[in-house]
Amino acid sequence: MKTKSILLMLAVCVSAAATALAQQQDSGGGQASQVPVINTASTGAPSIDTMGVKKYLLGPGDVLDLRVYNEPQFNSRLVVNDEGNIEVPFVEDPIPARCRTDREIKQDIVVALKKFLNKPQVSLQVSEMKSRPPAVVFGAVRSPSRVQMQRRAHLLDLLATSGGVTEAAGGDIQIFHTEPLMCPEPEDLAAVPVDTYKPTDPTQIGYDIYSVRDLKEGKKEANPVIRPGDIVIVQEAQPVYITGAVRAPQGLYLQQGMQLKQAIAMVGGLNKEAKASQVVIWRRQKGSPEPKKMIVNFNDIKREKAKDIELQPYDIVEVTDNSGSLTNTLRGMFMGSLNSATTVMGQTIVPRIIY
Repeated sequence: MKTKSILLMLAVCVSAAATALAQQQDSGGGQASQVPVINTASTGAPSIDTMGVKKYLLGPGDVLDLRVYNEPQFNSRLVVNDEGNIEVPFVEDPIPARCRTDREIKQDIVVALKKFLNKPQVSLQVSEMKSRPPAVVFGAVRSPSRVQMQRRAHLLDLLATSGGVTEAAGGDIQIFHTEPLMCPEPEDLAAVPVDTYKPTDPTQIGYDIYSVRDLKEGKKEANPVIRPGDIVIVQEAQPVYITGAVRAPQGLYLQQGMQLKQAIAMVGGLNKEAKASQVVIWRRQKGSPEPKKMIVNFNDIKREKAKDIELQPYDIVEVTDNSGSLTNTLRGMFMGSLNSATTVMGQTIVPRIIY
């Protein structure tokens, strides 16, 4: 009878949590309303803001619209070819356009047209930006998306456009370069990855790894310039599990450097019945199906008589119960189930759309 009562309480609480969450979203206070408003390009994909577009450096595939006052024979649609040049009607030599702005090219066109016209009045504008494919951001970010690259942008710019990293973010960000660097500048060398993967197989793509912690601390070397076509993956943290005689048994995202004391504090601490002198950590062993059992005296760690234990992915921390009573066991199961159900609902009810 007691077990049925507890299960009934669990169902009522889960239903109440779902109703509250739905009301919060209907009133505009849900998670979706917290995502910042961003500019949208004609493709419908999020784009880096247009600051700096006037200094847009042209590349193959970009299109310029040329208009010459009172001389329609020169008016044309100029496409930057694979060699990075444009061809102006009646002008014999091609004009370099790669990694130059429309203003710089306009000056060259005016000089070239002086052979045919007296004081030519020229209008030149970028009509289509096709040389820079969008960058892709996904993983542990709030709004995975394809981002139009209309200007030079850093990693932090793209993460902000994607709503920032989530609490599930681990310590690493992988950046895959699918396109060569078109217009290199000195600042491209300022960033230094913590690691680089260079495949031996030519069919594979290498990648650089940057640190989320270093980026949050504002280190310049952790904030690289993102190339058009880059794939940015914010790695999700791996879990650890805290069970037994703690206030809120649950799984936690393993952040860099997380130790046992911090993990137990994150689940509300130990219950009064907890046997703190014999906390068990079950740890996976490479090449073995059987986990390694470690017994830790948590009292000594709190008193700084023993060194804290740094947790590893998929560790199971089991806090034993001195009383061993059915009531305490069911209470722990109930609290852990309710917390997990609320967390799952909060993560999955709001849909995410990848453009």
